[in-house]
This record gives sequence, structure tokens and C-alpha cells, in this order.
Amino acid sequence: MTVKACGVDFGTSNSTVGWWRPGQGTLLALEDGKTTLPSVVFFNADEDSVAFGRSALTEYLEGYEGRLMRSLKSILGTGLMNGQTEVDGRPLRFLDLLSYFINSLKQRAETSAGRGFSQAVFGRPVFFVDDDPLADKLAEDTLGDIARRAGFAEVAFQYEPIAAAFDYESRIAREEMVLIVDIGGGTSDFSLLRLSPDRVTRIERLDDILANGGVHIGGTDFDKQLSLKAVMPELGYRTRLRNNAEVPSSYYFNLATWHTINFAYSRKVWSELQGVYADALARDKLDRLFNLISKRAGHWLAIQVETAKIALSDSDSTMLSMQEIEHGLQHQVSREAFHESIDQLLGSIEGTIGRLLQDAQLQADKVDTIFFTGGSSGVPLLRQRVAAMFPNARAVEGDRYGSIGSGLALDAARRFG
Repeated sequence: MTVKACGVDFGTSNSTVGWWRPGQGTLLALEDGKTTLPSVVFFNADEDSVAFGRSALTEYLEGYEGRLMRSLKSILGTGLMNGQTEVDGRPLRFLDLLSYFINSLKQRAETSAGRGFSQAVFGRPVFFVDDDPLADKLAEDTLGDIARRAGFAEVAFQYEPIAAAFDYESRIAREEMVLIVDIGGGTSDFSLLRLSPDRVTRIERLDDILANGGVHIGGTDFDKQLSLKAVMPELGYRTRLRNNAEVPSSYYFNLATWHTINFAYSRKVWSELQGVYADALARDKLDRLFNLISKRAGHWLAIQVETAKIALSDSDSTMLSMQEIEHGLQHQVSREAFHESIDQLLGSIEGTIGRLLQDAQLQADKVDTIFFTGGSSGVPLLRQRVAAMFPNARAVEGDRYGSIGSGLALDAARRFG
């Protein structure tokens, strides 16, 4: 059976494309034989070129002049979508930025598959935007328009946690009540479903979906909170001015947030900081902030924070390098500090899951399985707190980066044949 459609998981941190083929792997190789493509674009000013994925990160870290853009999906549904930024002195619409990436994703998948794709099922979070249905609908419509501009004649959407459920369902032997916990780079999404091997081939599954829910919290938010807790204080965050007011926090919030890092490099910010510096009490730390901005090392530092976060999944502490900012500077970060930094976010996730159970009118002890997926689902405290809500459920680890793409491929095969 030749399937003519693919499933596209355009993620905040990583993206995949799946193509269902009997007896073969579902995910397509997108870069250097790997099935994930980091959702990153680098505009290389030195060579007047554009790089994507790992190549983009490599060129940036090797010191080429240019503009690095990451967490592209986070732009959808925000006011930035109608705006533009500057790249090498030229205006670039954010809409075109996303189009560049989706185009590259499609071309790579087609090269890997050895054929073209004109139909696709795209994954989407349960909510692109929390508590704003119009903005949420606009985000989906915008992504659909971008996909069609890239050459997909027919585009359908599926909730990402439901796609992950389809992937899990393909491997079970009996009916289960399953909570899908999908913690991605930008959102946390949840679905309660009744899954069964007897239902695998059905196209219409509404009767099996008890409830969907989500909140705009993901791995990049964990990065941000860890940065503000453990790293930005080394650059002057929460230090004082002569009048006892704090140094304005907006500079640090921008530097701790992937898609606003470039805002810190503007002439306006540089001018403002000169005035702040004159009144600062901890000028040594402000010196580090100036070094970071002058070297445009914000993304470099964000990568160090992300690396530390990942390391803390397996270690009680890790050493975070700040070498690019000040020679020999490093900072020890503990798992305890990380857990403290994300405690409020985890409370919001627990509250969202609680409301999901209410919507489904289901008791927690009726859930058989918790299926964890998404690149940020490996945070130990998150898993512990979610598991504690479901005393009778077993925890199952999905493919953190591949379950959604595989499920979308299955859905594409059912919808389009």
C-alpha cells in the first residue's frame, strides 16, 4: 500500500515528518540521517546564506555573524505574526520566517522519501493561545496558509496528544483508558482517550475521546524560569540601584525567553542601559550583561541553560558555563533550584489535568495508563507530580521526539489513503 500523505509535527524545539509504510520506520530522516530537525533558522550574514536545524546552531556557535531565530512556533497566535524583524539590515516578516522553515521541512521530507507530498496532517497544540478562541483559530489558519504556500494542496489538523495516542494504540493488546501527557517546547497538552487494538483502523474516533486540555507552558518556559532563578542574577537581575529600586527586569526576561532574545540587542536598550549603569550598585554584574549584549551571546547562553536543564534530569547538580561572557566564569546549578523555579508552572499543569478529569467526568483511579511524550516530559519532578494524581495508572514512556510525528503519519494514512 502506497500512502500519498505525510504527518508533520512542527514543534517549538524540534520538528519531524512521518510517512506510514507497512513494515518500515515511520519517521523520515531530515538532517544527517536524524529524524528530528531542530526548529531553528540562522541567517548567515558572512556568507549571505540561510541554514536550518543543527547546521544553523553550528554556524551560530562557530561565530559567524548573523541572526539566529528559534522557537518559531511560539510566534503563532501572537501579535508578532503580523510584524517583522530586521535581518542583515533588511526587513523580514515573521510570516515569511515560518514559511522558510516549513518549506525546508517539506523539501527534506520529500528528498528522504524519494517522492512528493501534496497532502498532510499537521499537528497542533490543544491551544495555540490560552483563553482566546479567536487568536487560537487565527494561529491554526495561519499555519494552514503557510503549509499551502509550501505546496501542500490539502492540509488537515490533529491535536498533538491525540496523534501520540494513535502511536501508542498501534502497540497495545487490550482496551485501556489512557491519559496522554505531551510536554513540548511551547505547550503542555493532554487527552483522555479510550484506546483499543479493535479501534485502530477507524477514521472517526470522537466517541473515544473523553476530553482534551492544554496550557501554554513547555520546555522553553522551564528554560526561562531556570535562567531567571540561577543565571540572570549573575548578570545583575534583581540587583539594586542607588534609589533602592531594582534594575529593570525586562532586559533579563527578554534574554531568558527564546523568541525575544534579539530584542535585547537594540540601540534603544543599549542606550537605556547606559543610564541604568550610572545608578547601579552591582556594576560588576552589569559589566557581564554589557559583555553578553555586545557579543550578542544571548542565544549561546540560552543553549547553556537548556543543556543544564537536560543534565539535571539525571544529576543533582551541573556546572553551567558562562565563558563567553567572562573568561573562566561558570555557575553551579542544582536540581533543587531548578525544581523551585518551575514549581508554579507545574502547579498550572496539575490544575489543567484536574480540569480535564472534570470535563471527562472521570475519576482518577479509572485511568489505566499515563503515556508521556514530548521533549520536556523527562523532567523528573513533573513526572512524579503527574503520576501522583493517578495512583492506579502505570507510566509508559513514548518516543519523546517521535510519537507525535508517527501518530500524525497514521492519521494521514487513514484520512487520505
